[in-house]
Amino acid sequence: MESLLNNPGTVVPLAGILMTIFIVGIISMRKMRERELQAHQELRIREMEHERKLKELEIEKARLELEKAKVGKN
Repeated sequence: MESLLNNPGTVVPLAGILMTIFIVGIISMRKMRERELQAHQELRIREMEHERKLKELEIEKARLELEKAKVGKN
């Protein structure tokens, strides 16, 4: 085993292959992380839109109840 590691004809190609594997792995992890962050951002945007719609519905409900109360007094 030591003779293989001391032989530059074996070490250089092996190091090149390992370096390529590491680079591909790092790029893949980076792309996966970017997709994950994008998915979280899209979920947060949808959540904020949902909360806004709920508040609009609550305001509309309160307005209708107020109109109903005014009609009931007359």
